[in-house]
Amino acid sequence: MTRENTHFVLGPVPLLLLAQAPIHDGLPVLDAPGGAMPSCPEWRIMPRLTMSVVDGPGDAGCLVQGARSQEEAADMARWCGAVEQAGGAVVVSLDSFDALPEEIDWDELFTDGRSRGGFVAMA
Repeated sequence: MTRENTHFVLGPVPLLLLAQAPIHDGLPVLDAPGGAMPSCPEWRIMPRLTMSVVDGPGDAGCLVQGARSQEEAADMARWCGAVEQAGGAVVVSLDSFDALPEEIDWDELFTDGRSRGGFVAMA
């Protein structure tokens, strides 16, 4: 997955936001009303500075491009550290980023029925 289809978001729990991911259909429909995030028990994430892996059941999985430059390396290192500290990340997959507004409405994203994913533990 290229960085154009990826957002690494720091927050109380780190988030990996993906668009047009090859794993989209394999992830469960995301329904997290009130922030009660479901988990993806058969999935694992392995965060690394230059490339991360989201691995699912069977052949499901994808490589996600990390830092592309020295300027991005510090931010990516913070995100990877946050994932390690949290024991995983929330992975959210969308059909595309075309419909995303500049300011994301997280409540809608987590309950709109189009998003897929949940909390993915570290491998």
